[in-house]
Amino acid sequence: MTTFRLILATLAVAAAGSAAAAEFNQFQAGKSSLTFVSKQMGVPIDGSFRKFTASLAFDPARPAAATARLDLDLNSIDAGSRDANDEVVGKPWFNVKVFPTATFVSSAVRPLGGDKFELAGKLTIKGKSQDVTAPFTFRQDGGNGVFDGAFVLKRLDFGVGDGVWSDVSTVANEVQIKFHIVAAPAAIRK
Repeated sequence: MTTFRLILATLAVAAAGSAAAAEFNQFQAGKSSLTFVSKQMGVPIDGSFRKFTASLAFDPARPAAATARLDLDLNSIDAGSRDANDEVVGKPWFNVKVFPTATFVSSAVRPLGGDKFELAGKLTIKGKSQDVTAPFTFRQDGGNGVFDGAFVLKRLDFGVGDGVWSDVSTVANEVQIKFHIVAAPAAIRK
C-alpha cells in the first residue's frame, strides 16, 4: 500500500507541474523593446527600433524545445536625431531600400541554471548572416513571460557603415544590442 501511495503522490506532483507549465508564445509588442548602444568618437549613443515583430514558443519546463524569430523594421530606427536617422537608413549603413528588414532565427536555447539561458541563432542584416549567441534571463511577471538579454555585434561583419564610415575610430565596430521581450502564454483551449 505504501508503494501505491508513493506512485499516486509522484503522479500528483507531475500533474501539478504540467498544469503550471505554460508555453509563452503571444508576443506583446507594446510591452517589448529593442535598443542599442553604439559609440561615436568614444561617446556612447543610445538608440532603439520602434517596430519589430517576434514569434516565439518558450516553455520554461522545456527550454531546449524553444523557438524564436524576430523581424526588425530597420526604417523604424531612432538613432538619437533626425539627421542620424536619415543617415543610417541610407546605402552605406542599412540600405533600407534594398534591405528593409533584419531577421534573427533561433537554432538552440540552452539552460544555464536558474532563470538564465543562452539563445543561439542566425542574424541577417543587409543580406549577410552571422551566428549570434545571446545570454538572457526569463521571469514570469503576472501572467506574462519576460525575456531580457543583450549581446554585442560587429557592424562591419554585416556591411553596416561602409566606405568612410568603416573607420572604427569614428564609429566603433561593436554595437551592444539589448532586448526586452514580453509574451503572454498560449490561449487555453476549451
